[in-house]
Amino acid sequence: MNYKFLKKRHALSFGSKKTPTMCCFDQSSGNLQIYDYRTKGSKKARRKQSCTFSTEGLESMAFVTNAVSLVTYFFGYMNFSITKSATTLTNFVGTAFLLALGYGVLTVQAWSHQLRPIPCKELAATKMSECEAATGGQAAILYTGLYLVALGTGGIKAALPALGADQFDEKDPKEAAQLSSFFNWFLFSLTIGSIAGVTFIVWISTNLGWDWSFTVCTITIVFAILFICMGNSLYRNNVPKGSPLIRIIQVFVATFRNRKLQIPDNTDELHEIHEKRGGDDYEILKRTNQFRFLDRAAIPRSSTDVANGPWRLCTVTQVEETKILIRMLPIIVSTIFMNTCLAQLQTFTIQQSTTMNTKIGGFKVPGPSLPVIPLLFMFVLIPLYDRFFVPLARRITGIPTGIRHLQRIGIGLVLSAVSMAVAGFVETRRKNVAIEHNMVDSIEPLPMSVFWLGFQYGIFGAADMFTLIGLLEFFYAESSVGMKSLGTAISWSSVAFGYYTSTVVVEVVNKVQNGGRSER
Repeated sequence: MNYKFLKKRHALSFGSKKTPTMCCFDQSSGNLQIYDYRTKGSKKARRKQSCTFSTEGLESMAFVTNAVSLVTYFFGYMNFSITKSATTLTNFVGTAFLLALGYGVLTVQAWSHQLRPIPCKELAATKMSECEAATGGQAAILYTGLYLVALGTGGIKAALPALGADQFDEKDPKEAAQLSSFFNWFLFSLTIGSIAGVTFIVWISTNLGWDWSFTVCTITIVFAILFICMGNSLYRNNVPKGSPLIRIIQVFVATFRNRKLQIPDNTDELHEIHEKRGGDDYEILKRTNQFRFLDRAAIPRSSTDVANGPWRLCTVTQVEETKILIRMLPIIVSTIFMNTCLAQLQTFTIQQSTTMNTKIGGFKVPGPSLPVIPLLFMFVLIPLYDRFFVPLARRITGIPTGIRHLQRIGIGLVLSAVSMAVAGFVETRRKNVAIEHNMVDSIEPLPMSVFWLGFQYGIFGAADMFTLIGLLEFFYAESSVGMKSLGTAISWSSVAFGYYTSTVVVEVVNKVQNGGRSER
């Protein structure tokens, strides 16, 4: 697009003097465009990132608390079966990765005894079928609150990493190295918020009740909103280019419409916006030979195709953006099963802990607080990784990030497999202890310390540190300028599909174990 800035007497100003935003005129379309000309890497960078990190920390404090402890709420207060408790949680977390209002609904239900079933806490797990589970209006309120939270969390997880990363200039070598460090500290802020959640808020839910727990979560999200608003005047915002998902769909539609056309070998015969028309903010991608069938979307059928819009004719850059997304799919698939392991740790491991000895001296550790173990591992490992490992590896490999993104993801996948192997060993030992002491149906804790579960948690914490940030970095780095936010959202979709896969695994195992009969 050919942009021409308006003369001073016609210029439009937005925001404060410290946060200048200018209107520019697109001569080709006759439209006004908003351009934010604040430079990246300014002296206000620390203030901008502190707002981003604070928002993520507070959001994680509320969300992770419920991601690890709601399974006990479903089991103990909604009277769901073990299987239904696990699958309800994994479906909720899965949707969250594809707030305040949702937590408000859950708070109202937790405070009102009429909106949930009669408590049924004193029976053993094997006799929970005698309890009345939440149904009808009670279940409707529960699911409304859960999925409103999921909707809000999904938006935060998709947009916040990209917003923070957009403050760095990738063309500057110094800032490119700082960008990698940003993702590490983004995870660190998530970790701090999660630690506060699984200790402080879980303590509240255990000792004061779920009503107070949901109230604190609601207040926490309100503060997160305030922090992101405080940084609004500091952020450098890119010019909106439309929805990347729509651009991808347009490529497939145009490809189908042009399916009978012959693909030209000469790239010049394909439609593209020239650099002079595109402007400095438009990235031109060169044509590649992979997935050539998509090139049909950029074949002009006549001189009127451009006027017909992008649903009939796309640019080569648009086609290449779609190809990039397709190339990313194997990476997404490879990490889905790791996140299935994470879902298992956040559901059945918590339920395992309720059958074990949770006392340390005179202090009783709440089961939902066990995830503090991998979080503490991450709390220690992330600064060590960023300040010591990356600089040392950078000297050896010459790579700004120390090791390549895919290498980091691979290390995490190996560690997650080790974690699940350890989890299988610990569960075998737990079952043997229950059988040996004739306590299979007992509600009394087994003579086995809950900290046996710490081994699998600790290893998985290290796995999460490598894989999660490796995915965020990889998808952000490989995405084009107009698809950065979509790239980070795709990395979270791996978590979503992992939780959905966990739901399927739990349902299949349960039906096989019960001879095809569904557990209530």
